[in-house]
Amino acid sequence: MDDITRREFIKKAGTAAAGVAMARIVRGLPTDPDKKIIVGSGEHKYECHHDWLQPPSDILWGDTHGIAQDGKGRIYISHTVHPDSPKGDAILVFDKNGKFLKSWGERFRGGGHGLDLRKESGHEYLYHCDIAHRQVVKTDLDGKVMWEKGVPVEAGVYPAKDPVFVPTNVAFHPHGDFYVTDGYGSDWITQWTIKGEFVRVFGGRGTEPGKVSNAHGIWLDDRDKHNPLIVVADRANARMQYFTLDGKHVKFSTEGMRQPCHFHIRGELMVVPDLRSVVTIVDKNNKVVASLGDGDPSNLRGHPRSDFIPGKFIHPHAAKFLHNGDILVVEWVPIGRITLLKKVR
Repeated sequence: MDDITRREFIKKAGTAAAGVAMARIVRGLPTDPDKKIIVGSGEHKYECHHDWLQPPSDILWGDTHGIAQDGKGRIYISHTVHPDSPKGDAILVFDKNGKFLKSWGERFRGGGHGLDLRKESGHEYLYHCDIAHRQVVKTDLDGKVMWEKGVPVEAGVYPAKDPVFVPTNVAFHPHGDFYVTDGYGSDWITQWTIKGEFVRVFGGRGTEPGKVSNAHGIWLDDRDKHNPLIVVADRANARMQYFTLDGKHVKFSTEGMRQPCHFHIRGELMVVPDLRSVVTIVDKNNKVVASLGDGDPSNLRGHPRSDFIPGKFIHPHAAKFLHNGDILVVEWVPIGRITLLKKVR
């Protein structure tokens, strides 16, 4: 909005009202605060609330990468932290209503990426994938480190000289093991026991069955209770790829997939944040039932917030069904964006 247009806007609307409207324009929100933005259709309709979570004044969002929610409804966000941020905490905690509670995790500055939570022996723990420091780190909910892991040399697939390991996400085996995707590194998938002992490695870079390219996200798909499988966001191959729990290729699923990033399941539905500007919901057969906020093609990464289009996504990176059925989406943009998709009931 140039100076002439701005002056005309203020003259016509009145200084006070225009000031409010201008503030909303700068944040990429509709000028009418009472106008709802609805995405989806039928039984999959959501009110779209961009920038629902706001950091405190001494923290500036970097790329917003990961989401977790604990048993009390508290929401954990992992981000890289903006270079200009006065404070370096990469993990921010909010209550279920979006109120900021606390922050920690300066050690993850620059690398906050995948974030998932699991309850173990009555206690909840966070599993962090740190792409800057090339580690998988397990902490309690206050940031106390339980263990940390770097290159999985036990796998025998990483060269001793200059191994490339950049972990992106973690998934959990139903009996305690966990899996790690090396999605920004060498595309191996490693499995570990709950104690951090190496079990096996599978995957590796390629296009054929069992191979992956930019294996970004990973999840336990247990919608078929008799045959739980591991699903990998095989992003550069534009597909989901399924493996048995011991790492054998089962099948591909490609419907609606552009650049799938990660997954989360609620009931028979799975939400798939897709880096190519859309959040996709699929049914138990992986048939697309909703494409939310489709902004493709988007070239807005690196643009100011004023250029963001209300109701349209730029680069969804993680998405999660909250306990109440709403969906929270974080995006890979350098100034961060966190969108609440509130289910229309």
